[in-house]
Order: sequence, then C-alpha cells, then structure tokens
Amino acid sequence: MPRHIGIVACSAEGAALCYRTICVEGAGLLGPHAHPEVTMHTPSLALYVACLERGDWQGVAELMLASARKLAGAGADFLICPDNTLHQALPLAAPRSPLPWLHIAEVVAEEAARRGFRRLGILGTRWLVDSEVYPEKLGRRGLEWVRPGAADRDEVSRIIMDELVCGIFRPEAVAFHQRVIGRMKETGCDAVVLGCTEIPLIIGDHNSPLPPLDSTRLLARAALRRAVQGP
Repeated sequence: MPRHIGIVACSAEGAALCYRTICVEGAGLLGPHAHPEVTMHTPSLALYVACLERGDWQGVAELMLASARKLAGAGADFLICPDNTLHQALPLAAPRSPLPWLHIAEVVAEEAARRGFRRLGILGTRWLVDSEVYPEKLGRRGLEWVRPGAADRDEVSRIIMDELVCGIFRPEAVAFHQRVIGRMKETGCDAVVLGCTEIPLIIGDHNSPLPPLDSTRLLARAALRRAVQGP
C-alpha cells in the first residue's frame, strides 16, 4: 500500500494546488483514479501571518508541529509543507516532529541540478527571499542564485500576500512577475525558482522569460514518489 501523505498547510491556494497535483498525478503511478491516502491540516492563515510579521519563527514552528501531531494521529507516514516561507522554521520543528518531512527547497535543488541549471533566480515572499532556505540547499549542489532587488522583492511579496493567497489573479501581477524574471535573465540566470506556492498559479512554462521551477508541483511529485516507492 502507498504511504499516507500528511500536508501541513498554510495558505489555501498553494495547499490546494499541491493536494490536487497529488490526487490527479497519482494515477500515473498507481492506475486510473488512484492516489495515495492524503490528510491535510490548516490552522488559520492569520496565526501564521502574525508570527511572520513579528519575526517569531519559534511560533511558526509550534504551529507546524501542532499540524504535524494531528496528521500523525490521523495516520500519516510522512509530511510535506506546501509553503516555502515556513521552511525557515523547519529546523526548529523537525527535531520534535513525530514524523519525517520532505524539504521543498531540497526537492527544487535536486530538480535544478538534474536539468543542468547553474544560476537560479529566487522569487517568493520577502521572508523567503531574505532567508537562507534556498541559498543553503542550492549551494550544497554547487548552484548559484540571485535575489531580486529591494523594490522588486517588496512588490512580489505584496502581490503574494495581498492578492495570490486570497485567490486574486490580476494581469498586472503576471506582467510584474514577468518583468522581474526578465531582469533576472539579464543577470545571467538560466532558470527561476517559483518559491511561493501560489506563483505557479500565474507563472508557468507558457509565460515565463526563464524556465520555471514550480516548487508546488515538484513537492507534490516528490511526495508521490516517496509514498509509492519509499525513501
């Protein structure tokens, strides 16, 4: 039997895309209409945002652990978190977690190396882009990275928090992300990390100036492989 996937969710749109990817693409591994058992827990997003705004990463970790314990009680075998920003708190949560985790940045870095990319732009919330979540994992594979400039960083973060997590997808947001990615291309990037789980809802292979690494779907596919094939 496939292993039971536990989803530690944060924002609805990114978590829903991850969940849907697991369920739809599970058929490719398990047969028509089949997918592993999946359980998801989501506290109020407002609780996470309050912690983020005051820089309370221990508070973020406690919220993640509360979900982890509930998912363990529901029978999950391992955990994923379809939220890049929260991974800054994972080192605080993992040692006390009842279950093992897949790390979203490790999954993305593995895919970047597999595809032969060398220099990656990083998009996401200001908390994610300012952190070492991606630089650490990319650096371990010998990959270079580029952060957006301060103004681009702030506007991408605003779009994510004020629009994308609320299910608001505007053409202006698409165009702005394209311009930011275009500037990354000019600095020598050969791919871009969509390091917010909502960005793939507006940016993809069809409209990105650089090949995009879709962290949401890559995490979902890694979870599928873990569920079906094991570690």
